[in-house]
Amino acid sequence: MRGVLYMKKIVAFTAVCVLALGTLIGCTAKSPVASKKDGEPAGAAQASASQPDYPKKPITLIVSFAAGGGTDLGARLLTPILEKELGVPVVVENKPGGGGWIGYSELLGAKPDGYTLAYVNTPGLITGYVNPTAKRKENLDSFDFIINHVLDAGVIAVRADDKRFADIKDLVEYAKKNELSASSNGVGSGNHFASLQMNKQLGTKLRAVQFGGTAEALTSVLGSHVDVLMAKVGEVVEPMKEGQLKVLAVMMPNRVPQLPDVPTLKEAVGTNIDNYSIRGIAGPKGMDPQIVAKLQGAFEKAMKNPEHAKKMSDMGLNIDTTKGADFKQMLKKEETSVNELKSLLGW
Repeated sequence: MRGVLYMKKIVAFTAVCVLALGTLIGCTAKSPVASKKDGEPAGAAQASASQPDYPKKPITLIVSFAAGGGTDLGARLLTPILEKELGVPVVVENKPGGGGWIGYSELLGAKPDGYTLAYVNTPGLITGYVNPTAKRKENLDSFDFIINHVLDAGVIAVRADDKRFADIKDLVEYAKKNELSASSNGVGSGNHFASLQMNKQLGTKLRAVQFGGTAEALTSVLGSHVDVLMAKVGEVVEPMKEGQLKVLAVMMPNRVPQLPDVPTLKEAVGTNIDNYSIRGIAGPKGMDPQIVAKLQGAFEKAMKNPEHAKKMSDMGLNIDTTKGADFKQMLKKEETSVNELKSLLGW
């Protein structure tokens, strides 16, 4: 008899436990905002839980060119402000060589976790795989493009005391009948393409002379060894102020703030030739879209910081914060231009 009573108590106790557990589960299921902080919208707790814990360690920013160049200077002006936005150190590492592809290759070999990024520069980024002798399989689809930083417009300049050319019209008309030497900083470089574009669209006879860099080319032009300096805005602002150069035209659809009195080719001769250097930020393919979005926001704030913007402008560098797919589209346009001219390079 006592055994029967004991079994009944066990059954009753079990039933109470099951009922209590069911009630607890039911309350939890019916309370989706139980862990919500005061003032936080419904569902925000779950959304915040899905956000990646990024960044939580230093970020490496590869510059694929030597220290002291335009890309390097721009990066080092930007990173102290960027660090404040991201809350972690951003370390610039110079990896020069191979027209930028030493650094680009290191980037593409890194994990797509947002901790290794790099500046990508045109046209070297594109000529590095369009040129068949390079035998590279990589292309624009190998990268995740985050945000652009600089658009450095191409310019056409001559020695300040060169009496032959009062303006770009004089130079174009002269160069249609006479060969002129023009500086370039490497076969397939942006400055080389500037001469090729003018020859193709305007019928000029510009002969590219290759130099190791703009400083060497400028010295040659000022010494009357080369007729025309093909360069970028950031490279001619100071020599022009010092009375060494006469800048005849800007190779962009619109005039640039640093050279307000210098016309575009479209204004001057009716033919638009775009020639500029893009310097932006990319990561290896496969990055988390939420990390990309966070980086885009932080980079854009840092780039638009008034102190940074003024320093960049003083250097003759124009900030452009085109992001993501639009940034890639800019590069696609550049790729098209390179492909249109590659036959002139024997590619």
